[in-house]
Amino acid sequence: MVLKLNKNLIKYFMVRIGFIPLTLLLIMFVNFLFIQFAPGGPVEYMLSKYQSKNSSSSVSRVAGGLGDVAVSSVGVGSSKYIGAIGLEDEFRKKLEAEYGFDKPFFKRFFSMILKYLTFDFGYSFYQNKSVIDLILSKMPVSISLGVFSVIIVYLIAIPLGIKKAVKNGSKFDLYSSVVVIVMYSIPAFLVAIFLIVFFASDRFLDIFPLRGLVSDNFSSLSVFGKIFDYLWHLVLPVLSLVLSGFASLTILTKNCFLEEMSKLYVQVAKAKGVSFKDILYKHIFRNAMLVVISGIPAMLITMLFTGSLLIEVIFSLDGLGLLGFNSIMTRDYPVVFGSLYIFSLIGLILNVITDFMYVLIDPRISFDKNDY
Repeated sequence: MVLKLNKNLIKYFMVRIGFIPLTLLLIMFVNFLFIQFAPGGPVEYMLSKYQSKNSSSSVSRVAGGLGDVAVSSVGVGSSKYIGAIGLEDEFRKKLEAEYGFDKPFFKRFFSMILKYLTFDFGYSFYQNKSVIDLILSKMPVSISLGVFSVIIVYLIAIPLGIKKAVKNGSKFDLYSSVVVIVMYSIPAFLVAIFLIVFFASDRFLDIFPLRGLVSDNFSSLSVFGKIFDYLWHLVLPVLSLVLSGFASLTILTKNCFLEEMSKLYVQVAKAKGVSFKDILYKHIFRNAMLVVISGIPAMLITMLFTGSLLIEVIFSLDGLGLLGFNSIMTRDYPVVFGSLYIFSLIGLILNVITDFMYVLIDPRISFDKNDY
């Protein structure tokens, strides 16, 4: 029986891992299709910059010859004047060739994918750096925020959710629910502003640093001083994400445990004289935590790449969220697709790891052919 279970388990995960490249290819193709044919792009972005530059310089020359009246009548950035300047088709074609838009759609896509297989993401259009160097330089900030926040959220939400389920309807459940609902309704960026006002300004308690991941004198500190300085700068950003993120997980944990506690096997165990503590941690916990654990990949991806965007802006932390946002706004496609590729790959791997965690929590789970 054990040998058969192991074979099924290995086969299941081999299939899951085998689907990762296909899923990743589909994700990249869909996003490539939408982004490439969306209005605007790096060519249009650069053309607008050249037009604006030429328009400003031309208007300055006109103003020098005609005086202030000419400036008020023509206007800097006037659409009529910009249209009169124009840009030759040869210049546009050179830009398209420089950014690779002179090639057919499928040729561009598969050329990109072949390079991505070796993690060759090319160079940023505007920052004169390789995409992988840009991502690696921003990774420590996002990993610090994401990993610490997820760990602390689970350390708070799971015990709190279990206690609320056990004491359902009590004063503790009522008062804690008020706190949970209030924190759930406040967005992370607003929590961050409150924390800055109260703990990082001279109006109240100027305890924590206001911005950055390290101090200016970080290089001159000792090893323990660097660790302390690094963690000290993380306190407010991580606390902002934790306070706004633990509420939903607490509610989910409570509901999962309440659902399991109402099932027949719990009543049977009670009737047999099994202590509630043993029922809770040997039976209910294992079943209820399956749903809770399944949310780890989504929460981690959110904390790493999207949920921390405003937190990075508020605390001047240059991480992956800010990099992705700026890349989309400027149509820096190598950075956009390189980041998407890495994020999607990490997310798919985390989903497989989640299934491993299912088995660790409840070894009774079997994976036969009907599971996939």
